[in-house]
Amino acid sequence: MTEQNYQAMRRTMVESQLRTVGVNDPRVIAAMDAVPREDFVPAARRATAYADASIQLGNGRALNPPMALGRLLTEAKLAGDERVLLIGAATGYAAAVLARLVASVVALEEDASLAATALDGVTMITGSLAAGHAAGAPYDLILIDGAVEQVPAAIVDQVADGGRIATGLIGQGVTRLAIGRVIGGAVGFITFADAAIAPLPGFSAPRGFSF
Repeated sequence: MTEQNYQAMRRTMVESQLRTVGVNDPRVIAAMDAVPREDFVPAARRATAYADASIQLGNGRALNPPMALGRLLTEAKLAGDERVLLIGAATGYAAAVLARLVASVVALEEDASLAATALDGVTMITGSLAAGHAAGAPYDLILIDGAVEQVPAAIVDQVADGGRIATGLIGQGVTRLAIGRVIGGAVGFITFADAAIAPLPGFSAPRGFSF
């Protein structure tokens, strides 16, 4: 498949998968229109890089649909001078998009077989997803790129007062995209859209706990 084919597919993604579901931040649209998503999927799946679906990466991990990332970034209301921690960086697609939108990105991944190579404007870190990366805290935004049952207190503590957490929250078998605002060390989430995104390991809630 040629570069022109991928460019056409990327433009179709923007027009049919992003603009139609409320991704209306011009900066987010421009970033997702610029980053070649096909470079971040396994070679055998490059033809489906712009499908409106998750792309399996192996070891139970997936690259989430463009709509989910676009909605989370739009609702996060990013400013260009912010510091962001990306949890669940996988092959680096979301990190590459974020690098076009904020001042600095720390991208955390625990699966060394997925971890992306160097990206401009991104500091790549290997470690436990559920632990976050306290050494770089505080962050203006933490984006947990996947579905979780709970957000550990250790991660909430890494957000600057007034900062945000963006993720997918699992409740009663349904995943909903959500933005949480951290005030005084506590976070309150508002959900805004259902989304079929892959769960991240290490974020299961104790039995009987749910959002």
